[in-house]
Amino acid sequence: MFKSNNLLLGMVYGLIPPVLAWLIFAVWLKNDGMMMDKPAMPYLIAIGINLVLLRFSARAYLDKTSNGIMIATFACTLLIFILKIYR
Repeated sequence: MFKSNNLLLGMVYGLIPPVLAWLIFAVWLKNDGMMMDKPAMPYLIAIGINLVLLRFSARAYLDKTSNGIMIATFACTLLIFILKIYR
């Protein structure tokens, strides 16, 4: 999976888990009427998955890819908490 050392590719890798979490939990399950007690939990799980991806890319010595994943993780985390505060 991690073969090229590229910042933009790392950002794409870092955005995949939060986007999938949003698609699954906010769109698909909300239409079924299923309500969760903790609505931020799927996004926090996606951030945890990003941290695992960050660990694998760091062990492969792909510094630019690791930086891209880290940037995407911090941006998604900040966006989630800002949206949860103002909702």
